[in-house]
Amino acid sequence: MKTKLGTCLAICLVLFTMSTDASAQCAMCKAVVETNLESGGTKGAGLNDGILYLMAFPYLAAVGFGILYYLQKKKTRNSLTE
Repeated sequence: MKTKLGTCLAICLVLFTMSTDASAQCAMCKAVVETNLESGGTKGAGLNDGILYLMAFPYLAAVGFGILYYLQKKKTRNSLTE
């Protein structure tokens, strides 16, 4: 058990300390959106709505799995007490 825990911690340490270069263009996207909003455009608002829309689903999935886990544990606990 201790060797598995040690191995897991070592792997996590290596993964957290490794870094890779990302070639994302977030700064460019931000500049384009800010320019568009300053000139009276609405693309920035749509982009922000899209980001919020995409961000919501992982949280909803986590809550759903948490509820299913809770209900399954409750069902198992009740069947053991009967």
